Amino acid sequence: MCDDLTAIDEDLTLTSKGFSRRDFAGLSAAGMLTACTTTDGADAPATTETSVAIATPDGTADALFIHPAKGRHPAVIMWPDIAGLREAYRQMATRLAASGYTVLVVNHYYRAAKAPLLESMAEWRSPAGQEKLKPAIATLSPANTVKDATAFVAWLDKQPAVDKRRKIGTQGYCQTGSFAVRTAAALPGRVGAVASFHGGGLVTAAPDSPHLLLAKTKAAFLIAIAKNDDARAPGDKDALRIAAAAAGKSAEIEVYNADHGWCTLDAPTYDKAEADRAWARLLALYNGL
Repeated sequence: MCDDLTAIDEDLTLTSKGFSRRDFAGLSAAGMLTACTTTDGADAPATTETSVAIATPDGTADALFIHPAKGRHPAVIMWPDIAGLREAYRQMATRLAASGYTVLVVNHYYRAAKAPLLESMAEWRSPAGQEKLKPAIATLSPANTVKDATAFVAWLDKQPAVDKRRKIGTQGYCQTGSFAVRTAAALPGRVGAVASFHGGGLVTAAPDSPHLLLAKTKAAFLIAIAKNDDARAPGDKDALRIAAAAAGKSAEIEVYNADHGWCTLDAPTYDKAEADRAWARLLALYNGL
């Protein structure tokens, strides 16, 4: 989870890269991405990007809709991490679209403000950034996630770029790893694949804990766990494996050799090698949609 202990791990990673926290925070979002970004080369297919507004029971959600310029493709809902929809996730969604998917990357904080609320993960680590996000975080709840996911799927199914013959994928990062699981549980007839990257809150004592919802889905799972998250809650991976086996679900559950945030382009802990490995497993998962 994105808390004080993961911040300590981030500082150690930045030091190993020759940055201080102040140096990193002083970079523009573009500068961070230049240092961290992974590209798939000049031969990637052309994509189309549109800013969209989606009606939900609680208002209008803003999102980016990115897909290959031609044809119909399986849809994916991308839930950004705690710092919200921003340039890093636009780039990540574009990369996925260039791999043959119609991607809706959403602002899960739309009840509070339009995206971007923050420009980068570095801003989240500042006192001002955390204070700015507090009202937005307060709008989140499992019930709201389910309402939003239902609205997003309904919207996607009306888009010409979506191949409705194929199932939908959904992926979440940090706090939204659990959102992806809840999406699949709420819409088992449409969601066929779920990915959680350094996800938080997947195993709790609540009766609606995400790991207990696996039985309500018809999805395959990729659950990629950060090594420092696993060190703090080593039983979570076992609980997830037990729940998946009991539900008869295909689930790849692995602890990666990287710290919380390693898949997000502008995170201090971004790890290219492990992020690329997780990306390859994501594409393998979505190949089954």
